[in-house]
Amino acid sequence: MKNETKRDVFDDALVYVPVGREYDPVNDDEAGDLRSFLSARYAAALPDDLPVIPKEIDEHIRWCKGEGGVGNVSDAMDYAHGDVASWIYDERNSDTFARAWLDGYVVEVDE
Repeated sequence: MKNETKRDVFDDALVYVPVGREYDPVNDDEAGDLRSFLSARYAAALPDDLPVIPKEIDEHIRWCKGEGGVGNVSDAMDYAHGDVASWIYDERNSDTFARAWLDGYVVEVDE
């Protein structure tokens, strides 16, 4: 299942934009419910620009921040071994790893 982003919610909201009449969320009961529904989804949705990382990297980050007790990204990189270290130290992924550590991330979905 794909993680929902704020852009996904925005795109869905566009479907409800009326054509040819004014949208009145204050005086239209159904519009108010729709607004509340979409607002709740938007608040819960992930930001659009989070890095996407493999499940193994997610597990490493969660271990480091949890039971591993690692407090910074530098130490988390030092604790990496095997395929995890290879992924992190690949120049295409090192910035992604740092952003994921600091800002949060989305785990790749197997399709």
